[in-house]
Amino acid sequence: MRRGTIPGSSGRVRPMRLLGDGGLGAPCEEVADFGADLARLVEDMFATMYAAGGVGLAANQIGVPLRVFVYDCPDDEDVRHLGHLVNPRLVSVEGIVVRGPEGCLSVPGVEAGTPRFDEAVVEGFTVDGAEVRVRGTGFFARCLQHECDHLDGGLYLDRLTGLRRRRALRAVRRAPWAVAG
Repeated sequence: MRRGTIPGSSGRVRPMRLLGDGGLGAPCEEVADFGADLARLVEDMFATMYAAGGVGLAANQIGVPLRVFVYDCPDDEDVRHLGHLVNPRLVSVEGIVVRGPEGCLSVPGVEAGTPRFDEAVVEGFTVDGAEVRVRGTGFFARCLQHECDHLDGGLYLDRLTGLRRRRALRAVRRAPWAVAG
């Protein structure tokens, strides 16, 4: 029998910020207050991520410019990784660079082969202020790098070059959610 609550079960789904929103392109601020508001934010982030069908979500994707992300992501061996990080820092990337499919909840329906290291280590804190170190490989390493990019004001589209970038940006312009102009 499962003990504890399911992440996001007490959270509310918040509106997703889409490409073009200025908050997605700005670096996020460090969290200073590890209180009830932070715990509520993490619950809302899980609820929003699950409602959108994602495997990771950064706080700025729901309009909160704080260094926080949540994840529920498998690795290449289909092992589930579930958690959150507050004030995360990508401390190392290693292994080979793999160009794999990547998408984003803030760029819905657009996917592109994006180069990422096959191993990543991120350090940060829990909502309670406890230090945590997360190591990911394969798809989970991709997720960790992707979410850290968000908190630094970047998107996976920024990592694309050449034909892949032109195709992705063309798909963005044609997307039904894209802002005209």
